[in-house]
Amino acid sequence: MRIYAMGDVHGRADLLKLMHEQIEAEIARDRPADWRIIHLGDYVDRGPDSKAVLDFLVAAHRRDERIISLAGNHDVGFLEFLDKPDPATLFARFGGAETARSYGVTLDSGSLAALRESHSALMDAVDDSHVAFLRARPFSTAMGDFFFCHAGIRPEVALDKQAAEDLIWIRADFLDYRALHPKIIVHGHTPFAEPEILPNRVNVDTLAYRSGVLTALVVDGAEKRMLSVRA
Repeated sequence: MRIYAMGDVHGRADLLKLMHEQIEAEIARDRPADWRIIHLGDYVDRGPDSKAVLDFLVAAHRRDERIISLAGNHDVGFLEFLDKPDPATLFARFGGAETARSYGVTLDSGSLAALRESHSALMDAVDDSHVAFLRARPFSTAMGDFFFCHAGIRPEVALDKQAAEDLIWIRADFLDYRALHPKIIVHGHTPFAEPEILPNRVNVDTLAYRSGVLTALVVDGAEKRMLSVRA
């Protein structure tokens, strides 16, 4: 089975579409026996077109069950804001304004009344299929020698016992851990200019919303390589 695991999209619908076009071209050319495309979360916030990203992913999931999308902290944060308009939330403070703008809504955090009004407008604008899609996202998946999640794992905790909070939020305790895990952990969440390839983990978050580069790890039997698309 060939696996493509791509990093944080953050509203870059243009890069997401380019990546899928590249992957589809490779699959048509090489005709692998089977394949999976794994998105590692953070589809919304910061970039210019979160709505188009979710439109694309909802349609992709309906089209082919071999496409897998995991939850990221910003995706969960979007749902939390839709449930409760709090100015202290991740969504309100870190990139939610761009997400709201992609739905034609101006997020106003100037006062609680203004925030509630813009929250109401956003609730009306967000398609029910987008909410249902985000609510249904799993926090991890495993295939062969690889474990896929958004942020990482709690070291020395069994993979099937990992807390959802760690899978979408963890940083230092995971990033600084040098011993091997039960599987190679493939993740995003912590951006770098280039993919990180270490003995125990692979990080494919190349800050797509700002750098214009979206990266994926490709695993095909003994072959492992990186695939990147640029704006």
